[in-house]
Amino acid sequence: MNVNPNFEKLPGSYLFAEIARRVKEFQAADPAADILKLGIGDVTRPLAPAVVDAMKRAADEMLSAGTMRGYGPDFGYDFLVNAIIAHDYTARGVELEFDEVFISDGAKTDSSAIQELFSSDAKIAVTDPVYPVYVDSNAMAGRLGEYKDGRWTNLTYLPCNAENNFVPEPPRGHVDVIYLCYPNNPTGTTLTKEQLKPFVDYAHREGAVIVYDAAYKAFIRSDVPRSIYEIDGAKDVAIECNSFSKTAGFTGMRCAYSVLPHAVKGRGGNGRPMELNAMWKRRMGTRFNGVSFPVQRAAAAVFTPEGWAQCMEAVEYYLRNATMIRSELLAMGYTVFGGIDAPYVWLKTPTADSWAFFDELLRKAHVVGTPGAGFGPSGEGYLRLTAFNTNEKTREALQRIKEL
Repeated sequence: MNVNPNFEKLPGSYLFAEIARRVKEFQAADPAADILKLGIGDVTRPLAPAVVDAMKRAADEMLSAGTMRGYGPDFGYDFLVNAIIAHDYTARGVELEFDEVFISDGAKTDSSAIQELFSSDAKIAVTDPVYPVYVDSNAMAGRLGEYKDGRWTNLTYLPCNAENNFVPEPPRGHVDVIYLCYPNNPTGTTLTKEQLKPFVDYAHREGAVIVYDAAYKAFIRSDVPRSIYEIDGAKDVAIECNSFSKTAGFTGMRCAYSVLPHAVKGRGGNGRPMELNAMWKRRMGTRFNGVSFPVQRAAAAVFTPEGWAQCMEAVEYYLRNATMIRSELLAMGYTVFGGIDAPYVWLKTPTADSWAFFDELLRKAHVVGTPGAGFGPSGEGYLRLTAFNTNEKTREALQRIKEL
């Protein structure tokens, strides 16, 4: 039996697995070290009471033969899909059909699986730096060529750095798929409607598809789009992935949703148009049995007035942490980006080697960040810090960095 040869091309381990390995190794060598983690974007605030109450009520329904649920609808319960459409789209002037929204167990799951809809020779473009899942999932499918000198030979990189104010340009040549994430993970930056429009225009012109990750849109406080569909023409060319993980603290609950408008099409056999919506339905029907009923009830409670207010209290808590990280680092003399409409702060490291700076922070300050090199070539020389720890631990981590 031969294995998938593309796995052998992948560099090392997954970024966050490598961070966990280094932290575990350091902790074993120094068990007394009090390590403060501002690396992985996991939440620390408890779930909203309205969300927990809804989940408890749904769990109680499972006790009765008259109200218990078995397999749910493949693509999500009506009550959750309708709540998403009303709250996230209709309220912002975006009209969606009911069967254009799909409930899943994570934006990571969806953004990595979407590539199954594309041909094996599809040309892929990503912003650089980039959330590693978009790259790794396409590498596993064999689309990216060889990994040489920190780059994939068949991947189009769209640099985002201080030199271009973190505003990428659309590809200069032809690509079939463009991955965008805004508010951006890892840089914490955003794009305006005027800055996103060229990508939509490019997709129309080239027959390309945009995969838009909006997992952090609840953190936006500036006048920038929360959905790619706020851009004219985007419903014809864009897929959007969303998540409850950061909006409502569902990292341990697992619930998300993606939007595939009927108008988004690719070319099938003999050049005939194929709806990606229909293909995704077929794929989900085969490979997914849905998110549990209690979790979907909990997710729907997020969109109630009480639930939303409670969830936004946690979001504001993290945003205050982000503001503190940004302002304190600036006061220390660091060059800093992000941290305004996102829970991530992107800082320029004192040394060119971001892994070396990661190791120095861990060894001397016992603080964990995420080295920018792990997000792509343009991430080298930067480090990402998250605002998801507690206020007290975030403040302590900043003090240690200051002393360092």
